[in-house]
Amino acid sequence: MSQQLRQVAAVIRLELKKTFLSRRGWWVYLLALAPIGLTLIHTLIMLRLSSMGRPGHSVSQDSQGFSIMFELYFLRLGIFFGCVGIFSNLFRGEMLEKTLHYYFLTPMRRELLVIGKYLSGLTVTLVLFLLSVPASFYLLGRHHGAAWSDFLMHGPGLAQLGSYVLVTALGCVGYGAIFLVAGLFIRNPMIPAAVVMVWENINPFLPGFLKKISVIFYLKSLAPVSVPVPPPLSLLVVDTDPTPAWLAIPGLLLVALAVLTCAAISARRAEISYGE
Repeated sequence: MSQQLRQVAAVIRLELKKTFLSRRGWWVYLLALAPIGLTLIHTLIMLRLSSMGRPGHSVSQDSQGFSIMFELYFLRLGIFFGCVGIFSNLFRGEMLEKTLHYYFLTPMRRELLVIGKYLSGLTVTLVLFLLSVPASFYLLGRHHGAAWSDFLMHGPGLAQLGSYVLVTALGCVGYGAIFLVAGLFIRNPMIPAAVVMVWENINPFLPGFLKKISVIFYLKSLAPVSVPVPPPLSLLVVDTDPTPAWLAIPGLLLVALAVLTCAAISARRAEISYGE
């Protein structure tokens, strides 16, 4: 067991160096860190308007604004495509660079290789987005001064932030597993990414039993502030009770584990063909 753990740790160290230093993934950093810059600009503008005596907006409006930003940007764009960019390339990038056989020639079980690559990709996405989400949440309302601090320390602010962090982590876990498998089996990972993106975005309009065959449904169930679909699209929404946290959290983890198990079993029989 100790030898297997050392092998997984060695894969993680090697993959972290390649992932963090990869020039191919610069746009993932931009996706993750852009909200920090945008919320900082928002706070600076509001401070400037306040110094000029112009009315601003309330703490609750900023809280609602972040919930919209979190769902529309972080969940549907940032985390989704961040996982596409990082996890899809863990195996597909090796195939394009014709280096995957070096791993396969080592005396290491391929299941351990899948685990090591997944954990390295998960580490990168968690570092990026668990930095971006709290920083963006804090900066968005920082212009309120003491009122924002009171909202965080004595109001629902910290509880909301904790929920956003949990949803972010689970999004990385779920989407990461899906796109690692896509990169392992499909030559062009953007094809499954497009299919999954369409499926996730039409989720509000699907029947209840189909809604639950998605990641976004469970993530939205755990979000602290719900974001309604605006009219006229709201007329097409099929109402479904959100899944309680005690089911949504282990459910997402089990789905990710099942997907990774399939990937590990398939990797055991995989053959390299760089001429695809």
